[in-house]
Amino acid sequence: MGVPKWSLEFGPETFLQRTIRILSQVVDAMVVVAARDQIVEGVPVTAAIVRDEFYEKGPLAGIAAGLDALASRRVTAAYVTSCDVPLLRPEFVAAVVDALGEDEIAVPREENFYHPLAAVYRLSLSDRVRRLVEQDRLRPKFLIDQSQTREIDVESLRAVDPRLDSLRNVNTPGDYEDLLRDAELPLPEWWGGRGPGSIGRGAIDDSENGSTTRR
Repeated sequence: MGVPKWSLEFGPETFLQRTIRILSQVVDAMVVVAARDQIVEGVPVTAAIVRDEFYEKGPLAGIAAGLDALASRRVTAAYVTSCDVPLLRPEFVAAVVDALGEDEIAVPREENFYHPLAAVYRLSLSDRVRRLVEQDRLRPKFLIDQSQTREIDVESLRAVDPRLDSLRNVNTPGDYEDLLRDAELPLPEWWGGRGPGSIGRGAIDDSENGSTTRR
């Protein structure tokens, strides 16, 4: 897309700013996970930026960094999201959090597909996540299979998000244009529908792609 996903504009906000604002309605503490050398701007003081110590190890590495960073925040679990879901609903986040119960993970499931970047993880999983990353077992499914996991049928989440917009992410210029059109927002003046670009890390927010695009 020519720019990091976190910096894409959605009305007066960037994707990342909007995600942080929405999450602030539901959670008590937030961290934004960024790559070691990544520049991330416009993050409010309510969210801390932490660095992923692993290089290009995918979403599990970002989850590990985020869980570690939240350990000092007096929270016991974290909702993990990518930063490219500007239609995220606080009611959706709350429903996934409430589903956790006594389990270690609560993750939406759509047939055989999991949404690991729209899920809740106990902070006690930190060491387990880190071991998987160090072993190069990088698929979130490895963590899901090794943990006490509550699988949430995505259809049940339509009660709080009828179109499941909270799972609608942006992977291509066309996705971005469709999203803005559906939200009745104008394209940025600089936008030219440029081709595949950088993928930022962002919150916890981590912008590795982990959910399907919905229309």
